[in-house]
Parts: sequence; structure tokens; C-alpha cells
Amino acid sequence: MKITIFGSGYVGLVTGACLADVGHDVLCMDVDQSKIDRLKNGQIPIYEPGLDAIVRHTVEAGRLSFTTDTAAAVKHGQLQFIAVGTPPDEDGSADLQYVTAVAKSIGEHMDEYKVVVDKSTVPVGTADKVRAAVRAQLDHRGLELDFDVVSNPEFLKEGAAIGDFMKPDRIVVGTDSDKATELLREVYYPFNRSHDRMIFMDVRSAELTKYAANAMLATKISFMNEVANLAERLGADIEAVRRGIGSDPRIGYHFIYPGCGYGGSCFPKDVQALARTASGCDYDAKLLQAVEAVNYAQKHVLFDKISHYFQGDLKGKVVALWGLAFKPNTDDMREASARTLMEDLWKAGAVVQAFDPEAMEETQRIYGDQDGLTLCGTKEQALKGADVLAICTEWKEFRSPDFDMVSSALREPAVFDGRNLYEPEMLERYGLVYYAIGRGRNQFHSA
Repeated sequence: MKITIFGSGYVGLVTGACLADVGHDVLCMDVDQSKIDRLKNGQIPIYEPGLDAIVRHTVEAGRLSFTTDTAAAVKHGQLQFIAVGTPPDEDGSADLQYVTAVAKSIGEHMDEYKVVVDKSTVPVGTADKVRAAVRAQLDHRGLELDFDVVSNPEFLKEGAAIGDFMKPDRIVVGTDSDKATELLREVYYPFNRSHDRMIFMDVRSAELTKYAANAMLATKISFMNEVANLAERLGADIEAVRRGIGSDPRIGYHFIYPGCGYGGSCFPKDVQALARTASGCDYDAKLLQAVEAVNYAQKHVLFDKISHYFQGDLKGKVVALWGLAFKPNTDDMREASARTLMEDLWKAGAVVQAFDPEAMEETQRIYGDQDGLTLCGTKEQALKGADVLAICTEWKEFRSPDFDMVSSALREPAVFDGRNLYEPEMLERYGLVYYAIGRGRNQFHSA
């Protein structure tokens, strides 16, 4: 089937590549000429394991192509996927200007039946706005063309997006059109063979499902961070608590790992947007507000521990930082906890020597002019001349370092771990004092 994807960012590129990989004829459209030129030359603008190989293969096979030509993009696909960004507006609500711009373009150029598929994460009611935008352009052209607008939210985890798309837990489709239902079943048939993963519902319910899923996961994280902070004050070990509650099948082990806060392009934005949606219909979403507030505070926890260790005097201190991306297996630094920690340290007069396996280029782009930052080629180089070590991202290569080397390289024998990678007893054997999240021993809390 011929498919058009508007937007060649994270969601659009993964969606387009995976659909092309199973045989569909996919054209990705983006207004960014330089991005399209890079993609045509095989340069992937994001780091996602396995994506570059699929893009290269499908481009060579002629099933995946890229363009900046809007008219050609609309003409190409019977299905028009909208996968553009929906950044937070000043009040936290989702900014739909790029979504509605695509809808207008589709209405300006379509000359036959199309299915417009909202893949972007959008608030409830967006499909109505997309439908109105397309219809307005058709009316302006004096055309009576049939079309459908469908909600088909993505559930991709950065760092595992290819597997998520190829072997989905569920494929949510919001539509009241039998014709659109038939076409979406055909599109997703290769991913839906072993058992029926497709869940059909009305459009508004599909739009809410995406926000509800992310808000639920963010809630679990903030809840565990709240309990971890309590564990520190009670002398309990959150890792023991985590195992104790996770063994209950009603709770499970997923998303109950405490840490220095969640980040990325989805959870912070979507929790905030859902809370603003609630306020827009006169509902005070207290739980969502609390989830957001807890996460904001949690991102400052590592700095508080480091500041307490140095009795509030961080001027001239050198902090080695392992991990800059908001999570492993990505180079995405949006809302990353490492950014909060670095900015807190700089305000206090400290300097940072940082390393990340994939996010160095992105860090340079964001903080290239920051005098208090040195980007290091290895995690070992980041330790040289550092006073203490902080960890913000749980990359695999950080799990079993040479602790003798860590101990000898640091001026102070202190490790501040925002992801609870180690056991306190293990580090004690190497003469290191371990400050983690909610581990009770060797912890402190502010008055």
C-alpha cells in the first residue's frame, strides 16, 4: 500500500521505516530540506538501535523515499500519517500548529479519497480540528471529496522503538468509518498475525488512551520516587521495598525503579498536557499535578546530595558525570535529569566533566558555549581530576566499572548514583561512599 508520512522525526521515521520494511511503499515528507538531504544520503538524524539498517535497506529496495514536496506527498499515499511534533505551549498544553498545517496541506492538494491518520500525540478533540481544517480547504477549492480522520497513537519507547513497532503489545485505532477500519487492518496486517492486537474504538477514546498510558507510567515513577525519599528518612532500603511490592502481580516490576526523575519527549509533555486538558474542562486533576511536582523536585535530588556532602560550598568543585541522555539507548536529552543537575552545579560554581555513549553531539549542540562543561571521550577520562562522581543514565557500560580505578581517580571517595546501579556494600569494599536514591544507609535528607 502507498503511504505518506508527514514528519521525519523520531515517530515519523520509525513508522515509515518499519512500514516500508514489511513491503509498503512509503514516502516521508518534511519541510526541513537539510534533514531530507541527509536522509537521502543515508544519514539518520537520531540514534535508535536498528533504525539505520532498516532505513538503508528499504531505501535501497525503493520502498522508502523522502521529499519536501507537499503536493507529491499528498498525491502519493491513500493513507496520510501525521507524525509531526506537538511541543508544549506556554501554558503546558499541546501546540497543534504543525498538525493543523499538515491537515491544511492535505486539503489543499488531495484529489481523491484519503485517510488522514493522527500518529502524533494530540489532545482529545484534535481529530475534529484536523477534519475541519481539511474540509475548509476542500470547500475553498469547491470540491466535495470524501475522507476520514483516524486516531492511531504511537506507543514507542525510545531505545526500543523498532521492537515496539514490529511486535506491538496493541495497535489502537480510533475511527467510526468501516472503510478506514478496513484500510488500517490491511496496513497493520504484517504486525497482527499471531493474534489480534488491534483495538478499535471511537476517536476521542483513542486520543485519550495515549495520554492516559503515559500519565499512568509517569505516576508509577513519581510514586516510587516519593516512597524512595521516604525510605531515606526512615532508614529503609527502597530496593528491598521495590522487590517486595513488585512481586505482587497486581503491581509488577515495570516502572517502579526509583531515580533522579523521568525525562524525554513524552512523559513530561504528556502529563502536563493532560493536566491542562483537564483544567480546560473545569476539572482539577490533582494527581497529575502531583506527579509533575514530584518529578520536578526529584530532578534536584542529586544536586542536593552533592551540595550537602560539600556542606553547601561547591565553588570550584569538579563533578564527573556519567550519562547525559534521559535514558539509555538514545541520544535524546529533552527534559533529561542530567541537564537539571549540570545547571544546578553551574549555578553553585562547580564544573562538570561529562561522558555519554551517544549524547555527546547533542550535549555540544545544547551547551557548547558553557565554560563549566568539559566533554570527555570515555567514562574514565571524565574521572580524571574530578572530586566526585555522579550518574544520571543507566547505560550498560556503567554497570560494572573498575571501582579500583574510580576510587583512585576521585579526590573524594563519593559516588552519587541517580539510577541505583550498585550495591552500597560493594562500593564500600573499594573505599567509596555510596549515595543513591532511597537506600537508607549513607543517605541524608534536608530539614
